Amino acid sequence: MEAKEEESPQAIMENILHKDLENILTILESRGCSKSVLYEDILSMVDRSIFKIALERSGGVKTAAAAYLGINRNTFQKKMTKLGINGTKEE
Repeated sequence: MEAKEEESPQAIMENILHKDLENILTILESRGCSKSVLYEDILSMVDRSIFKIALERSGGVKTAAAAYLGINRNTFQKKMTKLGINGTKEE
C-alpha cells in the first residue's frame, strides 16, 4: 500500500478557498447576478477582505498594512478608495 502524501499548506488553502468560492458563486448566481460580472465581483470581494484583514492586523496603520501585503502605500491607498474602504474600525 502506498502511503498518502501530505498536502502542502498551499494546496490545503487552495482547496478551502475553492470550496468557499463555489458557495459564493452559487449565491451570486441564485441572486441573478450577470455571469459577465461574476469575475469582477469575486475579485472585488477578495480584495476588500484582504485589505480589511491587513488593516486589522496592522492596527489601522495604512503603511504597515501595505507592507504586510507587499505593496506600495500609495497603491494601497488608491485601491482602498476604489474598493470603498476608508480604513475606519466600523467597517
